[in-house]
Amino acid sequence: MLEKTDGVRRSRGAERELDAMDRKLLGILVEDATISYADLGERVGLSPPAAHERVKRLRRSGVIKRVAALIEPEATGKTLLAFVHVDTTGWGKTTTLLAIEAHPEVEEIHSVAGATCMMLKVRTESTHALEGLLAKIYDVPGVTATRSYVVLSTYLERPVQPGITGEWPGRVKDPRLPAPAGAG
Repeated sequence: MLEKTDGVRRSRGAERELDAMDRKLLGILVEDATISYADLGERVGLSPPAAHERVKRLRRSGVIKRVAALIEPEATGKTLLAFVHVDTTGWGKTTTLLAIEAHPEVEEIHSVAGATCMMLKVRTESTHALEGLLAKIYDVPGVTATRSYVVLSTYLERPVQPGITGEWPGRVKDPRLPAPAGAG
């Protein structure tokens, strides 16, 4: 079944899969969504109208969800980045807990498997502000604990990338499975 949880990802249904050209276009757009169709087409070897048509199709199909500005955290004064694990009693994904999204310091909310129920990505202006946000989280009925991981340095932060790694190293071949086509 193609349906994903909570509508986070939408099935493209009968839409075709991304081809290499779509991935090239997306790779450029993820770096600079303001690029002109003339420049975009030139960079991937398409005419401007063909590049425009492909981008329109990617928008229509939901592959491109929206275009947004990425803001420099220092410009907003929110220089403290933290990941907060939230533990709850019972089913933690309550509307009361999800309402924490009303705070602009909360950038992401994830329901996760493992020892914690929810994971938040938050950005605040200080440890005092983080403490205030944690107090709001603890006000939610059912929250039993949090663990905060304050980021010291960020080496990579980027949006979803269109590329896919073809093969991962160290993969153990299952002898019960047939060899891939062309393998000798």
